[in-house]
Amino acid sequence: MLNKMIVSFFLAALLGGCGNENILSETDGNVSDSSVVIQEFDTVMNNDDPAITGGMLKYALVAESSFQGIFNPVFSEDSYDEELMGLSHESIFSYDEDFQLTQAGMATFVVNENLKTVSITLQDNLKWSDGAALTVDDILYAYEVIGHPDYPGSLYGEAFANVLGMTEYHEGTADAISGIEVLDDTHLTIAFKELNPSIFQAGGALWSQPLPRHQIESIPVSKMAGSAQLREQPVGTGPFRVKEIVPGESVLFEANEYYWKGKPKLDHILVEVVGSATIVSEMEAGNYDVAIMPTSSYETYKDFDNITLLGREELATTYIGFKLGSRDVEAGDNSLNLSSKMADAALRQAMAYALDNEFVAAVLFDGLRQPANGMIPSVFEGVSADEAVGFSYDPEKAASLLDEAGYLDNDGDGFRETPEGEQLEINFAAVSGGDAAETVVAYYIQQWQEIGLNVSLATGRLIEYQKFHDMLASDDSSIDAYQATWDIGMDPNPTEMFSGTSALNYTRWSSEKNDSLVDQLNVAGALDKNARMRIYRQWQALLFEEAPVIPIFWQTQIFAVNNRVKNFNIRYGATRGWETIELTSEEPVR
Repeated sequence: MLNKMIVSFFLAALLGGCGNENILSETDGNVSDSSVVIQEFDTVMNNDDPAITGGMLKYALVAESSFQGIFNPVFSEDSYDEELMGLSHESIFSYDEDFQLTQAGMATFVVNENLKTVSITLQDNLKWSDGAALTVDDILYAYEVIGHPDYPGSLYGEAFANVLGMTEYHEGTADAISGIEVLDDTHLTIAFKELNPSIFQAGGALWSQPLPRHQIESIPVSKMAGSAQLREQPVGTGPFRVKEIVPGESVLFEANEYYWKGKPKLDHILVEVVGSATIVSEMEAGNYDVAIMPTSSYETYKDFDNITLLGREELATTYIGFKLGSRDVEAGDNSLNLSSKMADAALRQAMAYALDNEFVAAVLFDGLRQPANGMIPSVFEGVSADEAVGFSYDPEKAASLLDEAGYLDNDGDGFRETPEGEQLEINFAAVSGGDAAETVVAYYIQQWQEIGLNVSLATGRLIEYQKFHDMLASDDSSIDAYQATWDIGMDPNPTEMFSGTSALNYTRWSSEKNDSLVDQLNVAGALDKNARMRIYRQWQALLFEEAPVIPIFWQTQIFAVNNRVKNFNIRYGATRGWETIELTSEEPVR
């Protein structure tokens, strides 16, 4: 097996030219000596120069593949599409820095705890970006489409089934959703089976993205995602609207004159796909005004004079998951397979203790990632597992766990066999491109090999983003373990990721205790903060005990902003967005 010194030299070869050789030399081959110093950044761009009138901002969508181009939150499941829709689509509700809904958005709301209802009121004279009236009927229509029996997306789940009458509508035994009542164009009431914390959480159970009935009602629900209306002429509620699309490559947005806060300051925003390998040189040359930068190359751009760097904790957790069963699509359930290759929790825990994520964070990511001790990021104060130890780097404990569980190297080939004496080959999958993926994956494989586990890349190489997710969703038998990211959004409720019925539960892990804790987060008792925190602590302790996933990193999201940009703000809960951004010169600062 490789020792630590060999691993360090292996990494040094991979990292040549990455600007991190000094950190490697400082470790003197001792991987566990590394520690992480978390970088801090401003969240607001300060620029006192006078602004020009209008102008076009150029935005680089840093991606390793083309975007799907489904411009509607009801159907899109692509993170690149979601980034694009940040310009053209907007929640009807506002939220504060704690991600709690407020009354400052397009819609206000009143809660009746006795009746378990939420009454929504839209502001008067709201319009879609094509000038059509935006009414509460468009909110109802979003629920009707998501709950429709032919809906092909993944949104329908326990959160929507909590609406009275939604289950019957989804199963086709009712023609309407009995729990939603439209009173007039601006007033609507939704009745729930249970009030729960997610209803008042941004991005939670109270759906915030209306659907334009006037534009797409004539299209069968099963065909909406592929329709020209959503892919070529989408309408939205945001400050900008789509003007031109080059599929998968670029989108030209123009100011939405019907935006509820008034027409934006900029005339246009041009978004183009740029690979992570070239974005640093593009920003240095002043070819783009804004980009979310790869953290692995931070050292190469942190001192550029023509840009300002802003940063915030990303609402996501990078993790390693284990395939533990399969999904019964027809029944809508996940089934745990106790005979699966990764079924032994001791094996999964050993793989967790084998990884030195502090070293990876310090060497590869310059303090822009921090090892995660739980699945919920620390930005969710009181919910994140602050007191949890997590899986620290302890290869001796990893080896001991394997020994005790009967995973031994009986044939002397350097790799352990199963307790039954059979060869154990673990196929590990990860997405190609971006943020030193090859280097991190290679390092993990080496660390697992150090404790005697024969781990290799599934398919023999890293996998393209869309294919990777298709393989996870279909429970492809060539994947035993995988690295992925849980995009938590603004609601840390784990139901859609970890419930026994969720299609997005790619591990297919299911247990009575997990389902019980998840259910407890979705009832009125969890409205009490102390009760809610207790449930989250118990749930995260269960994850640690059973290890269906290994939390790896929480990461800082870095925005590079050209110095001609004014009023750029990435603070969570900010009430001023793209509509207020201006430019101080016709040409970018180079």
